[in-house]
Amino acid sequence: MKNFEEFGVKVPEILLPKNKDLSSWSVIACDQYTQDEEYWKRVENAVSGKPSALNLILPEVYLSSPDRQKRIEKIRSTMKDYINGDVFDEGDECFIYVERKTGYGRIRHGLVCAIDLDCYEWKPFSKALIRATEATIVDRIPPRKEIRKNAPLELPHIMLLVNDPDHILVEAAGKEVKESEPVYDGDLMLDSGHITGWKIKDKNLDKVYEALESLKKAGTQKDSSVFLFAVGDGNHSLATAKAVWDEYRQECMKAGVSESEINKSPVRYALVEIVNIYDTGLTFEPIHRVLFNVSAEELCTAVKSSLGGTVIHCNDGAELEKKVRESKAGFGFVSCSEGRDSYVFLDTPVTELAVSRFQPVVDEFIASKKAAGFNVDIDYIHGSDEVFRLGKKADTVSVLLPPVAKDTFFATIGTTGPLPRKSFSMGEASEKRFYLECRRLFS
Repeated sequence: MKNFEEFGVKVPEILLPKNKDLSSWSVIACDQYTQDEEYWKRVENAVSGKPSALNLILPEVYLSSPDRQKRIEKIRSTMKDYINGDVFDEGDECFIYVERKTGYGRIRHGLVCAIDLDCYEWKPFSKALIRATEATIVDRIPPRKEIRKNAPLELPHIMLLVNDPDHILVEAAGKEVKESEPVYDGDLMLDSGHITGWKIKDKNLDKVYEALESLKKAGTQKDSSVFLFAVGDGNHSLATAKAVWDEYRQECMKAGVSESEINKSPVRYALVEIVNIYDTGLTFEPIHRVLFNVSAEELCTAVKSSLGGTVIHCNDGAELEKKVRESKAGFGFVSCSEGRDSYVFLDTPVTELAVSRFQPVVDEFIASKKAAGFNVDIDYIHGSDEVFRLGKKADTVSVLLPPVAKDTFFATIGTTGPLPRKSFSMGEASEKRFYLECRRLFS
C-alpha cells in the first residue's frame, strides 16, 4: 500500500453500519439548523429507535442545553454499545468514493480519507498543507472538545477542498471504482437526496497517489510552502480534533510514552471528505447573518455609514434575493415592523470580497450596542429560507450576503490568509455532509 504521508493523508480503517438503511442511519452535520429544534425533532422521528448516527452526535442546537453533559455521556455509551454489538461491518482499510445527489438535483463527488492533524493549522497565515479558509473562533473549541475527547468513535462532517480544475483526483477515482458494487446506496432522510459509496483499494489507491503528487506540485506557493487542501466545512470541528490531539500528545509525553508510539495513535488523524472546488455539483453559498434585539434600520445605517452605497427598497423577498445574488457587494436586510415585512437592499461600492468588509462593521456595531447596555446577539445561517423565516421575528434582522467566487478562492487564502469567520457554505443547509462512515478513535 502506498504511503500517503507526504500529502498529509492516511488510508483509514472505516466502519460502516451492517444495516444499510441510510434513511435512518445517516443524519446531517451537527452544526446545521442551530435555530430550528423542530428540524431535529423530525430527525428523531425519522430514526424511530433504530441504530443511527443521531445517537453518536450532539446537534449544536443543544450545545447550551442544561442536559448537555448527560447527552455527551449517552453518546459515549452508545458508541461503545455499537462497537461491541452487531451494528458495524468489520473494519476495512480503504478510501471511499462518494456520490451525493442532493435534494436540489445536484451531484457532488467526494473522497473519504483520514488526514494528519500535524499537517493542518487553523491559525492565520499558516504555511501548512491543510489550511483554514475562515477565521477560527477559539471560544467555540472547548465545548466541542468536550464531545471528542475520549470518544470511542468519530464521524466526519468535515469537508476539505482541493484545487483541481482538471478533475484528476476525486472524479477520476470515481471513474475507476464505479464498475464495482457500491458498499452503500440509499436515500437520505427528510428529502435530502441520495448517496452512494464505493471502496477504493489496492491498485486504485496508486492512481489516487499519482493525482496527489501532481496536485502537490501545483499547490506549491511562491514561498515554497505547499497549500494542498482548504477546509470547506467543519473548520471548528477540525480545529477541535487538533486541540484534542495536541493535548493527548502532551499527556502521553508526560506519562513517558515513546514518541513513536504516540504517533501511531488514531487520535493523530481525523476522518474527512475531500471535494474538488471545481466540482460541477458544488455550489458556494454565503453564510448569512441574523441579529437579535436590534432594528434593521439602525443596522443598515451603520453598514452604509461605513461602506457607503445606495439603499433600495424591494417589494418582496424574491426581488431582494435576486438583487443580492447578482451583486458583488450588496446586502439584503430582512425584518418585520408593526406587522409589515421589510426588504431593503444596500448596494455598496466595495471591490473586495464583501464579507471581509461587512463582518468587521457588524462586530463593531454589536460591541457598541452591548456597551450601551443592549443584549444584541448574532447567529450564522445557512440557506435563504432560514433568513426569511427568522427575519420575520420581532426585534430581529436577517442579512443576506452575496455569493463567493471559486476561481480566486485558493489564491486569496494563500495570499491574505483566512476569510472572516462564517464567510461561506458549500451548498444549502440540506446539502451539507451527512454522517455515515465511522472510525475508531479512543479505545
